[in-house]
This record gives sequence, C-alpha cells and structure tokens, in this order.
Amino acid sequence: MSNIRVVVADQAEAILYDLTSLKARPVEVARLVDITAREPARNLASDRPGRSYESVGALRHAVGDEPDLRRQQAIRFARSIAERLEADRRERRFQQLILVAGAPFRGILRAELPEAIKACVVHEVPKDLVHSHVEDLLDYLPDRAQELKSA
Repeated sequence: MSNIRVVVADQAEAILYDLTSLKARPVEVARLVDITAREPARNLASDRPGRSYESVGALRHAVGDEPDLRRQQAIRFARSIAERLEADRRERRFQQLILVAGAPFRGILRAELPEAIKACVVHEVPKDLVHSHVEDLLDYLPDRAQELKSA
C-alpha cells in the first residue's frame, strides 16, 4: 500500500502516482484519458438548438439555453476520476491525497469527490502539470510532512 496518492489532472487526462514518502520518486499507477475532450465542440453536440419565430414580426431565433458541452464533459471525466479514487481508497491503496490541477478543472474535480476522498486531501497544487515531466512535479510537492494538512 502506498501512503500518498498524487493525482495530476486536466479536463482530458489524469495521471495517478503513488509515493511511499515525500522524498520518494512518484510511481505511475494509472493513466485515465477522456478521448472526447480534445474533440471540436461542434462534434460534441448532435444538432443545433431549436428555432422559433418572434411573437411579432418575421424574426427567428434559437430557443433554449445551449448547454456548455465542454463543462459537462469535464464533469463526467472528473466523476470517473473520483470513482477510481474511491475504489482505490476502499481497497486501502492510499491514505493521503495530493491534487495537482489547474483552474477551473481543480474545482470541478473537487466538487465530484466524495466526502471520504475529500477527507484524504492533504495538499493541492494549482498547476496544470499533466504534460510535464515527473521531475517537474517533484518541484511542486511539499518537502516535509509538516507542510501537509492532516487527513
């Protein structure tokens, strides 16, 4: 069992690392990818919103709010990350969690985490480091256990 799980994520990819200590080199244990996140927005919707005539005159306009498809997709991906973390927590694969994600995805991910996982979060890094080398990640992790929140 690893003591610390590190999640490095953005809206399209998440890498899960395990640490035995803060000084140890992170070991990649999983990589989750949302293949639709890189799709053009026009490919995410099945069709355009409906149209309606204006009550006076011959003008037409779109009806209803067009949903933010990118945000909905990010929420679904964050939910899948949260489900994986919850399964790993139940199997006691980690005790503490460090979240590394840029805004706004970090907020979306936080909102999808169950309370049991939120209680494990001991540190957050507000950076998008998914496409960085693991050595770059080490620069952002705390040096000492005293810098972590208690889980």
